[in-house]
Amino acid sequence: MLNLLRPFLRDRFLHLLLITGAILMCIAPFHFAALPQAIDWHTIITLAGLMMLTKGIEQSGCFDVLGMQMVKRFASERQLALFLVCAAGLLSTFLTNDVALFIVVPLTLTLKKLCAIPVSRIIIFEALAVNAGSLLTPIGNPQNILLWGRSGLSFGAFTWQMAPLALALFISLLLLAWFCFPAKPLAWQAHEKSHPWQPRLVWCCAALYLVFLVALEQKLALWGLAVVALGFLVMARRVLTGIDWSLLAVFMAMFIDVHLLVSMPSLNALLTPLGQASDLTLFASAIGLSQFISNVPATILLLNYVPASALLAWAVNIGGFGLLPGSLANLIALRMASDRRIWWRFHLYSLPMLVWAALLGYGLFLIS
Repeated sequence: MLNLLRPFLRDRFLHLLLITGAILMCIAPFHFAALPQAIDWHTIITLAGLMMLTKGIEQSGCFDVLGMQMVKRFASERQLALFLVCAAGLLSTFLTNDVALFIVVPLTLTLKKLCAIPVSRIIIFEALAVNAGSLLTPIGNPQNILLWGRSGLSFGAFTWQMAPLALALFISLLLLAWFCFPAKPLAWQAHEKSHPWQPRLVWCCAALYLVFLVALEQKLALWGLAVVALGFLVMARRVLTGIDWSLLAVFMAMFIDVHLLVSMPSLNALLTPLGQASDLTLFASAIGLSQFISNVPATILLLNYVPASALLAWAVNIGGFGLLPGSLANLIALRMASDRRIWWRFHLYSLPMLVWAALLGYGLFLIS
């Protein structure tokens, strides 16, 4: 029980969100009965299922085996980093940004046990990569799903609309990674701890993953989560006790804080004029709002005042860079790293990337 409670007691970010929520409750109009409805339970259920499945694959030893094969194939730190960045970006275009991170980040953490690599820096670039890659397609991230549904565009038309920005940002990110990771040879080190290879657990995770995906498609997410949890309860209970459950509390607190924030009449008064604002004003406002309430809630809020245009789509996706709350994918990646220093190091790369993405994005929009 203590192992389950310890993450909640040590999570400073969760404590900050709870304090922020308490302050907002004092100044924003709300009803306690409406707070549970403010939480996107589909996201919470999906995240919980993915956390269990990823932890199961990790404890099966699958990432150890795959990591050893990767280390043998890549000669330098730069090659390995570029491969992981590309993998994160490409997976995010069709598997969504959070699913891509649940695949790539645990693999990266396993590689740390096999060779000396700057794992925190690689995870930072993976978080940036999924933000850049997921903006390409309508299903790459939640805000694109919302915008695609409102825009009336076909899958191909929406992808073509986003392609210039996605291509430019991903090339920029690869160039940055080229200079940030040296071409020094990978140095093998003693394998500190490895899980024995357990094919039975791998096949169990694969079967549960398929069940969970089908349940999500059939709008039976809660039943799918129950099947996954029951499967691990029978097959490997240690999976359930090894998960950082406080991450779910962080997401729920964020949803409630955003709900309280957007319910403030003063904020709605500020956003109403955006319907007649210039392109530059809308572009800057969408990016700025995303920095503080995340780009998905910002998209939901702004769609009440402006149409689902290409400019809005570009702006809220660019808003995923910069500050940590800009994208929930940032939070997922950094939490999985389990490194306190990564929180401020992330901003050394993400803030310049935000400035560059904003300048590049608006420039491309003007010439398109």
